[in-house]
Formats: sequence, structure tokens, C-alpha cells
Amino acid sequence: MTIGSALSFKPAPEWLKTAAFYQIYPQSFKDTDGDGIGDINGIISKLDYLKWLGIDAIWLNPCFESSYQDAGYDVTDFYRVAKRYGTNGDLKRLFKEAHKRKMRVCLDLVAGHTSIDHPWFKASQAATRNELSDRYIWTNDSTVKPVKHVSGKFERNGTYRKNFFDCQPALNYGFGKPEPDQPWQLPVTAEGPQKTRKELIKIMDFWMTMGCDGFRVDMAPSLIKNDPDRVETNKLWAEIRNHFQQRFPEGILIAEWGNPARAIKAGFMMDFIIHLGNDGYSSLFFNKEGTYRHDTCYFNIEGNGTPTTFVNYYLEQLKNVGDSGYVCVPTANHDFQRPNCGTRNTEAQLRTVTTFLMTIPGVPLFYYGDEIGMKFTPGLPNKEGSQLTKGNRAGSRTPMQWDSSPKAGFSTADLDKFYLPIDSSTYRPNVESEMANPSSLLHFNRYLLQLRKQYPALGTHGAIHFLYAEANKYPLVYERSANGQRFVIVINPSGKSVQVYCPLSGTIKEFKPVLVDRASLIQVNNKLQIKADAVSYGIFRVIE
Repeated sequence: MTIGSALSFKPAPEWLKTAAFYQIYPQSFKDTDGDGIGDINGIISKLDYLKWLGIDAIWLNPCFESSYQDAGYDVTDFYRVAKRYGTNGDLKRLFKEAHKRKMRVCLDLVAGHTSIDHPWFKASQAATRNELSDRYIWTNDSTVKPVKHVSGKFERNGTYRKNFFDCQPALNYGFGKPEPDQPWQLPVTAEGPQKTRKELIKIMDFWMTMGCDGFRVDMAPSLIKNDPDRVETNKLWAEIRNHFQQRFPEGILIAEWGNPARAIKAGFMMDFIIHLGNDGYSSLFFNKEGTYRHDTCYFNIEGNGTPTTFVNYYLEQLKNVGDSGYVCVPTANHDFQRPNCGTRNTEAQLRTVTTFLMTIPGVPLFYYGDEIGMKFTPGLPNKEGSQLTKGNRAGSRTPMQWDSSPKAGFSTADLDKFYLPIDSSTYRPNVESEMANPSSLLHFNRYLLQLRKQYPALGTHGAIHFLYAEANKYPLVYERSANGQRFVIVINPSGKSVQVYCPLSGTIKEFKPVLVDRASLIQVNNKLQIKADAVSYGIFRVIE
């Protein structure tokens, strides 16, 4: 099935069909120069670990020069790696070392705004017109201050449009529908917006030519303002995609849109189902602790959540995306809490989360540390703009735990120099201990990734049919199928034992356990009887 303008695009690269992704927050992954901040050489030193885990592609949060008022999402130079992470040469070496291991690296592209400290923005403030006067969105009078505009003491007479924080002035890609009585609202065809568009393409070409494999685009739908049906937004990304694929046929474009059907229609190859735009993801995972706090969620030992908000949205997205692109439901990211959060804090509970996320259609993604069960740490200070109105994002950005030493193998710096405090728990999870233990969560998650590659039915493109996904009920049961393979998956995140019946077609010889903990299936009078103990899961292969 294809949608909208996706008809005109070349298909996404073949490698995406079986890829498993891993998101790295560079300042918190691995420090090699002893300053307490992770760096690119640290990432290179851990590529063999990621390869062992089963990772095919890395998405790296912004690593460009920045003022760090939003942890790197306020860029001051798009063409230079930030000194704290290393050099352009280091990043080029990361690309090369990843490619040696048949892995790919995607950068985070902050396409919609810069830092207020960017030389472009400083030049745009000048009273006399220059080539950067229209690089940002300025009103023509300092008394004109529409919503999301910021006033200040500038040479030029006007206020600027912000994209998120005040420190992030929006780049000017034009207005889909400029208001006739507001001459400062330029159409997308105006010279300033066209130059901004060309600069964006130039930035992308620069890093792709160096060896980058693609981009995750921050706030992807935000570039063109007053574009109610995204008509001009779609045209912009379609132009970029066509240029991109012509020059870099193996490269990928990933959106932060929160609506895969819309993102893929616009020209992206993959988008996330996360906390943006719909409550589906939040209704599964957001409990009373974290960046965003909810009274209840489905993956909750209290067993008072509902799966239907997510299931309905997810199925709608899968249907609308079809074969035109990819959906990704990640374990977490840098903007919201990890699975290990609040009362969802045992290894058994975390296994129900990853069993679910790694056995549904779409591209799998582990946020760094989730493979070992790192926790969201509450009560941390505001670090580089981590604090939002609703909560603090720092709890998901703490240093990676590599070993059981006092500094967790993250850095040789003094603990008070660490980017953020490490988890202070006595028995915090770590890679070294879990690698040595074949029954650990790390080995479990590695096996889940192996199963996806071994059985197409469990992979990115296998069909899904929910057998039991009832409002306010447990367990969650679904069937996966492809190439004549059939699997039934049972997930019970609640603290209650449950037994349910649901229809299942065909004469079944056996439900062969593949990865099971305290769940069972039997066929009774053309129905499937499912028993699942508290906090249990099961992956069963259907033998007909």
C-alpha cells in the first residue's frame, strides 16, 4: 500500500528491512578523555559491544558545536563537531569503524532552528540588510509580537519567532499561507526561505559525503509556518528526499513527527510512535514517575491500564503506512522516561516490556542502557535545559553503566565532574556483569533481537493480528505471521494471574514454546485458552 506523495519516491534502502537501531546520547555513553563527558572515541570503543548485541544502526543525538542551553539542540555550527565530543576527524573515523562492522550511523539534524549564539542569528539582528537578514523569522516592528515570538534589545526593529525554547530562533523556511497584512511573513518561494532550504541540503550533503548514513530530523513538521494541511511542508521534504536518494541511495531519513503516516507521506522513510501527537505510547508506559507522569498505564503491576488506545492508533498507522515506510516504537528516548521507572522496576517487569516491543511490526530501537535495565533517575538538577514545564528529562540521560566499579566504567573523571550523577543504587545493572550472566536481561534482549532475524514472522514486516486486546483487561495477546510461520505472543504486565479465551483459526498440533515465562496456551473447542501468571510473557510458535 502506498500513500500520497510516497508514490513518487524510490523505496527506502533494503538494509532498513531487518535493521535494529540503538540510540546513543553521546555525552552520557563513554568518556575517553577524562572530562566526565562522553565522546566520539568512547562510542568507537564500544562498537564491538553493540555489534554483539545485534545492533545494525546507531542514531546519535546532536554532536555539533552548541551553546548547550538545550543539550546540543541549540547549534552554533552545523559543520563542526563540538570540542567536548572530539573532532570532525573523530566522527569520520566513527563512520569508518561502524562500516567495517557492517553497522550504520545516523546523525541528529536540528533542521528547524539554531542557537541564539549562532553567527547567522547575530548577523540577522543587524539593522542594515545583509544576506542573513531573512535567515530567521523577524517581524518588521518590535511592537509586533505574535505567539511564540521573542522580544529583546536588537539592532533591527522586530521580534523573532522561536521554535521551542527562547534560545532557539526558528530558521525561515517561509509560510505556507502568509497573512497579506504581515509583509514579514515570507512565502516559501521568497529568496530568504529558498536560501535556508539550500543551506539545509548543503549541511546534509556535507556529513553524508563524510560517511554518515542518514539523519533523524528533530521537530520535522515544524519548518514551514502557517501551513495548515502541511502542503508546503510535504513539498519541502519531498524535494529533500528526492535529492538525498539521488546522491545517497543507501541513506535514510527518519522523522521526529510522532505520526508515521504523515511523516512518510511527506518523504521520510521512518517515524516514531512516541509521546507526541497521540496518547497511545503514553497509555502503555507512563506511570506516576518520570518526565511525563500519568495516574495509570498498561505496563503497570497494578493492572489497571488499557491497551486499546495504543492498539487502535498503532494499527491505524501500520495500515496507512503500508509498504511506503517504517514505524518505530522505541524503548525510550532522551525526552521521556525509560521502561525502568517508578514501580515498574523489576527485571521480570522489564522483560514484559521488551518482549512486547521486540515482537511487534516495525523497526526495533533500544535507547542506550535500556538493554541492561537502567532506571529513570528522579530528582536530578536541570542540566543544559533538561527541565520542561511538565518534568525533567535528565533522569533518562544519566551515564551508561559499563561495570560495577564506583564510576561504572563511564569515565576516569571525579564523580562530581560527571555530566550527570550515575545511578546511586547499590546493585545498579551494568554491562560487564550482565554479559557474564547468560540468564541476564542483556542476554534476554539480545536473544529477542536474534529471534526477529531468525523468524520473518517476528520481524519488521510480519503481519500482526490482535487476538485479545480488550479495554482495561489483561493479558495482551497477538499473532504474528509471515512466510507460512505463525507465532502467538502473550504479555501480562499486571500483578494478577489471568485466564482468557479467544478465537484462533486452523487446527493446531502444538504451541511450541520459544521464549516463555509462566504463560501457557492450549486449544479448547476451537478456542485458545490462555493462562498467564502475574508479570509473565510467552512467545509460542504455532505448529499446524
